[in-house]
Amino acid sequence: MEQALLWAACGTGFTFLMTALGASTVFLMRGRTSAMAQRVFLGFAAGIMIAASVWSLLIPAIEQAAETGGEAMSWVPAAGGFVIGVAFLMALHAALPHLHPGAASPEGRPSKWGRPTLLFTAVTLHNIPEGMSVGLLFAMAGLTGDAATFGMATALAVGIGIQNVPEGAAVALPLLQEGMSAPRAFLMGALSGVAEPVFGVGVVLFASLVMPFMPWMLAASAGAMMYVVVEELIPESHLGEREGAGLRASAGTLAVMAGFLLMMVLDVSLG
Repeated sequence: MEQALLWAACGTGFTFLMTALGASTVFLMRGRTSAMAQRVFLGFAAGIMIAASVWSLLIPAIEQAAETGGEAMSWVPAAGGFVIGVAFLMALHAALPHLHPGAASPEGRPSKWGRPTLLFTAVTLHNIPEGMSVGLLFAMAGLTGDAATFGMATALAVGIGIQNVPEGAAVALPLLQEGMSAPRAFLMGALSGVAEPVFGVGVVLFASLVMPFMPWMLAASAGAMMYVVVEELIPESHLGEREGAGLRASAGTLAVMAGFLLMMVLDVSLG
């Protein structure tokens, strides 16, 4: 258990530091980021999350379910957990007020929260399933001693960490552009990634209790991540693309492909 805790702390600590790295762009970029850059960042993050959901979460969920319950019904925990994950994040989005970068009005329940708090809440919601995913895989690696699972957990932590760089910038830069000081905008952007180590390490603490339900929980994390991709990242990465021409008009799609391929290579190499 101690080893799994250390792995999860290191993995989610890395993803948090990458969020902080992205937030640090407020000290370098004083102007407004281009629409093209935002599309590329969002598309890249979407590609990584799609690949991570399939290779690092859904496939291991099916494989573990087959080991414990047989091949015939191994898809049930993966499918059921996926639906639960989507429903869970839909409920969170409906219950908590939040504002996506670039949006004119907030979503969720009516609130008097300011724009900085709403932006912070939006990205923090995304980081909950990401942190849980990393923590779950490291917990499974620690409990089973499986080197391949450790490799998948490492690949997932690296992939999520890479996509957290633009995510941290997506929180900090709009706050800077709205008049917040650079140090405070950086702090808000960095703190949006705190949910990942909190939920990643928290999952490991209860790993022995949830181990029988691990296929369901892995699939639920995948469902939550895919909800973020389908509901937000892909639509936002394609806003205004038809106004351009050639490669500019497909920036979001190309970025999705690049993120997907990178995560696939990481998973195959490390897993």
